[in-house]
Amino acid sequence: MFESGRLRIDAETREVKVDGELIKLTPTEYAVLDILARYAGKIVTRERLLKEVWGPAGEDEEGSLRVYINARRKKLEIDPSAPELIVTEAGVGYRLEILTLP
Repeated sequence: MFESGRLRIDAETREVKVDGELIKLTPTEYAVLDILARYAGKIVTRERLLKEVWGPAGEDEEGSLRVYINARRKKLEIDPSAPELIVTEAGVGYRLEILTLP
């Protein structure tokens, strides 16, 4: 079980909840989020995400990765235009923040 602020991920059931509400994710959206959660608090390079989600041909999917990150932000963030949970590390990759509830 992974928790960060309002987000809860149950790896056994592959359920993702925000504020207790079940969020539907595509298999690829879940795969990207799962990798970020495994390395929570650390930067995950774009290359690692591409390789782990799309395999050896992943380098051709960089545009798709941006789309999936933005889709996840829309589903998980309070304000997707100012993300607090899934943060972009410019020129490197992404980081899933470990947040605590107030």
